[in-house]
Amino acid sequence: MPYTQITLDIADGIATLTLNRPEKMNAFTLTMMAEIVDAIDTTDADDGVRAVIVTGQGERAFCAGADLTPEGESGNVFAKADPVQDLSDRRVRDGGGQLVLRLFNSRKPLIGACNGVAVGVGATMQLPFDIRLASENARFGFVFARRGITPEACSSWFLPRLVGMQTALEWCMTGRIFGAQEALDRGLVGSLHPQGELMDAARELAREIADNTSAVSVAMTRAMLWRLSATDHPMMAHRIDSRSIYRLGRSEDSKEGVRSFLEKRPPAFPDTVSADMPDFYPWWDEPAYK
Repeated sequence: MPYTQITLDIADGIATLTLNRPEKMNAFTLTMMAEIVDAIDTTDADDGVRAVIVTGQGERAFCAGADLTPEGESGNVFAKADPVQDLSDRRVRDGGGQLVLRLFNSRKPLIGACNGVAVGVGATMQLPFDIRLASENARFGFVFARRGITPEACSSWFLPRLVGMQTALEWCMTGRIFGAQEALDRGLVGSLHPQGELMDAARELAREIADNTSAVSVAMTRAMLWRLSATDHPMMAHRIDSRSIYRLGRSEDSKEGVRSFLEKRPPAFPDTVSADMPDFYPWWDEPAYK
């Protein structure tokens, strides 16, 4: 797929996905949604990619939310052109939510490098990222109540898990814009960096993953932490933990992990996400776990 609103660069095991509409502060459209989904399909299928960094083009904005300008109407994710009576109709589905669900299902770790303003879907699309960094000039806003709509992109599920219910309610009910320091203090982002150092910090994290960990282990860990923390009882986690340790403990990656530790050298893990995921993955598709 040729990209018109994002770029995707892959080098040395790290993919960098950049929202690329700087003249519109990288505002979100359905075209951008489709391109990001395609890019994540690409990185999932590429065993050479060990981590994905997501950022915005320029120094003003990560993503200024949905494009609501007249020329952006076709990409306005909450202005449906056709009346729909059946609310289960696919045309009702929120575009930001479809994007976030694809990000949630990524097999590669996602690192957000928020380089400026991030409001509306520009904030909510970052919630399924595994690690979020921000520049010191970043600003965030869950502004939906100020636009006469409600939180979208599955943020009612993600946001309270990341920052707690009290903060999630405050941010969403006031719809106010807040700065990078508040985002750090309340746990939305993990660290702040000068604008010029943000991508270096993101790449350092990606490099740590790429150079030292098993791709299969990271893919399983990502799925387990996101999904099992939301189950009703720790027994569900115990079942999956047990299966995972049993299968991965007999893998070539496990053998290499032990050997490299004993030999005091960097590991060279041979297993790949495309060929060597445990046979019970994805377990959440099994009827017993639904």
